[in-house]
Amino acid sequence: MKKIILYNLEKDKMLDYLKQNSYFIKDLNRHPENYDKFKKIIKEKYNLRLTDKVSNVINDIELVSSIINTLN
Repeated sequence: MKKIILYNLEKDKMLDYLKQNSYFIKDLNRHPENYDKFKKIIKEKYNLRLTDKVSNVINDIELVSSIINTLN
């Protein structure tokens, strides 16, 4: 695999996801330009997008709010 792809994988903390989805290794070896596509797929699959994070925070706030309301 090209060094720039490996560097990007480490920088974006995607190396573990690549190991879990090893079929992408072959694709990235043959077509390094597909890195952005890989990154997008992984973010969708593991809910790593900003919208997913915001949604999780909102759900956590609602949970805490309901617990406080129940205790009162």
